[in-house]
Amino acid sequence: MTRPDAELPAPLRGVIPPLATPLIDTDTLDADGLERLIEHTLAGGVSGLFVMGTTGEGPSLGYDLRRELIAQTCRITAGRAPVLVGVTDPSLNESVSLAVHAAQCGAAGIVVAPPFYFHASQADLLQYIECLAGRSPLPIFLYNIPGCTKVPFAPETVRAAADIPGVVGIKDSCGDIENFRQLTELLADRPDFTLIMGPDKLTGQAVMMGAHGAVNGGSNMFPEHYVALYEAARAGDQETVDRLQKKVVQIYDTIYHAIDDPSCYVKSVKCSLACLGICTDEMAQPLQKFSPADRQIIAENLKKLM
Repeated sequence: MTRPDAELPAPLRGVIPPLATPLIDTDTLDADGLERLIEHTLAGGVSGLFVMGTTGEGPSLGYDLRRELIAQTCRITAGRAPVLVGVTDPSLNESVSLAVHAAQCGAAGIVVAPPFYFHASQADLLQYIECLAGRSPLPIFLYNIPGCTKVPFAPETVRAAADIPGVVGIKDSCGDIENFRQLTELLADRPDFTLIMGPDKLTGQAVMMGAHGAVNGGSNMFPEHYVALYEAARAGDQETVDRLQKKVVQIYDTIYHAIDDPSCYVKSVKCSLACLGICTDEMAQPLQKFSPADRQIIAENLKKLM
């Protein structure tokens, strides 16, 4: 097995952008755009990179494109930060295959969502993670995002999974701060187990509660801002957190929810990156990029945030 390009600390700390996936068309990677995006985020002081999550349209990417994206991300990053790879496939064998490929490319870990389609029980999920951990060459972060998978990782399941060798953390994107509070309590005896908050709005509060890191969509556009927010929260500087949080709320209101579209968040991040000249706003099917009129709204709102 190839060693990861960057070692994975335990716990992993800091801001880890869920990178958008720059595309030339629905199934062709924009490698130049990917390099600009990686350099932009690394220059902003982030602590890692996460590809093929929700923001990266992971489930919509073809298998060849997924493998190319992993390889190019690891090549461009060149050990400057750990690369985490989203695994959102309902097939155990395909998930293992992707984990093996990620390891060969030099990725540091995989982020595993519950298999979608079937309503698996918590016992099913725990057994699935145990099977995957036994075959994956990379450490596993659980990915709790029931808004997309329709199946949550319950706090008690996370605690049980933490005892499985190879399971090293969780990215909690359920949007419920009380759920996160439960995780911190259940895992208080495991300071090595990484707790990562997903939703941007909850980052400051979660870090002050004990989160080790944050995976925030807005750090694609404004990495320095999210790093500053994280550092202020880690230092317990409530005044600075409150001040920086105001811009995060503006990003929610004027970018993520600017257009009446159920997929506005994913589209608006990529549209913003296009407005910044980092990559195109091409989307993977079935999502479509914004109309020129809607793109203009994002562009105008983005200028006010700069």
